[in-house]
Amino acid sequence: MSGLDRRLRELDTIAAVLPLERRDELAELLTDQDIETLRHLVNEGMGANTLRALTSDLAYLQAWSIAATGASLPWPAPEALLLKFVAHHLWDPEKRISDRDHGMPQNVDRLLREQGFLKSIGPHAPDTVRRRLASWSTLTKWRGHQGVFSSPALKQAIRLAVRATPRSRKRKSAKAVTGDVLAKLLATCSTDSLRDVRDRAILMVAFASGGR
Repeated sequence: MSGLDRRLRELDTIAAVLPLERRDELAELLTDQDIETLRHLVNEGMGANTLRALTSDLAYLQAWSIAATGASLPWPAPEALLLKFVAHHLWDPEKRISDRDHGMPQNVDRLLREQGFLKSIGPHAPDTVRRRLASWSTLTKWRGHQGVFSSPALKQAIRLAVRATPRSRKRKSAKAVTGDVLAKLLATCSTDSLRDVRDRAILMVAFASGGR
């Protein structure tokens, strides 16, 4: 039995909690050790949604590692690889205009798009990068390694990269709170308890100052 056939069979044993539409792709991307780790998590009773999210992140990380380095993820990952991951996913679009080597290399971008792992244009959302690093850290610990996910260099790289990554501001509602809405809100805190008195005061001050 080939390694691919073995991984397909192993994936079938945990099919109830994995995205089966990507079964063949997962078998190509994930290593025997990856699948054994996922089986262990199933046996330990990890929730289905959590495991699906971990599997999705692991598949992306493996696809990125192969595209960026030509090899599957090493366990534990060296700090340099974690820093490379941050540099490839959090970058400044304005600097990219003058420096094509800034951010994710074009060949890595192309390979990930061809495989359907990369769809958005521009840098990743900081929360997405943090979530994938957290998944990476979790899987590292389950394999019995410590990892360097709390290293000062990695924290500093993320902090600086987030500053350089543009973030869209959430639009404030153009619809002001009316008196009727205020009355309904006040009705939810109508007792004499300290909490309700505080909440009524906050609502009245906000309404009087034109806050929304």
